[in-house]
Amino acid sequence: MSRACRYDPDLNPTYQEMAMHYGVGVVPARPYRPRDKAKAESGVLVAERWIIAALRHRTFFRLEDLNQAIRELLEKLNHRRFKKRDGSRASVFENVERAAMLPLPAEPFDMSQWSHARVNIDYHIAFDHNFYSVPYRLANEPVEVRATPTTVEIFHKGKRVASHPRGRGKDQAITQNEHRPKSHQAHLEWTPARMVRWAGQIGPNTARLVERILSEKPHPEMGYRSCLGIIRLAERYSATRMEAAAQRALETNACRYKSVKSILKNSLDQQPLTHLPSLPPPPPHNNIRGGEYFE
Repeated sequence: MSRACRYDPDLNPTYQEMAMHYGVGVVPARPYRPRDKAKAESGVLVAERWIIAALRHRTFFRLEDLNQAIRELLEKLNHRRFKKRDGSRASVFENVERAAMLPLPAEPFDMSQWSHARVNIDYHIAFDHNFYSVPYRLANEPVEVRATPTTVEIFHKGKRVASHPRGRGKDQAITQNEHRPKSHQAHLEWTPARMVRWAGQIGPNTARLVERILSEKPHPEMGYRSCLGIIRLAERYSATRMEAAAQRALETNACRYKSVKSILKNSLDQQPLTHLPSLPPPPPHNNIRGGEYFE
């Protein structure tokens, strides 16, 4: 359960989906009340006593051998006669339970993972080291994320608003064109020009850094998150240090938020940038063919 309650417990969403897939109902027991599920507790005791205890002194070197031994003891247990009633577990299954069984669904259950997220101003949510788009009108709104091994679905107030194939890389932005605003003004006035002007209040190097980050993205909005982080670093470390760090990031081609943060954290902005001397050309040799060979 997601939240225990005597009268109205919240089921785990993944467990509830599995129950719906197989057409079964879930009636949670009260917390710390094992007698509410006496049949299940008794079944655990019987399995421990007649299967696990019977195998406790045996050693297995293959999983197939262990499964075969468990299967033999389970068959023996199921045909063991009841002490206080007629029949056995096997006979009850054949006479009562088998007729009530339903066929399995045509498709296997697809295990899902549920989580919560908040839409960033770039109308993407962060999940599993990647970014997935939603309609831009949901910027700053809380959403629910349902992820399977192949897809990522995003829900807002119980309604699905986006579905994406699940990214297998890291720091990938999976964006659908229909989620983008028709104009930058429609996107809460967060435009690339405004972001550059905001960075320009810190200094020209920071503005150049932000402009470069936005230009390297397939869609400028994908760089908003990094640019906001860089601008906020100036509030923490001062505009002077931010300018020096931005200059160092531009000269070393380290134009990422993590790189700029590392420069400031390690005080590299206060150290002179040493330029490595250019390497001399290799000495002439018969095994070195040179660039003319490939022309």
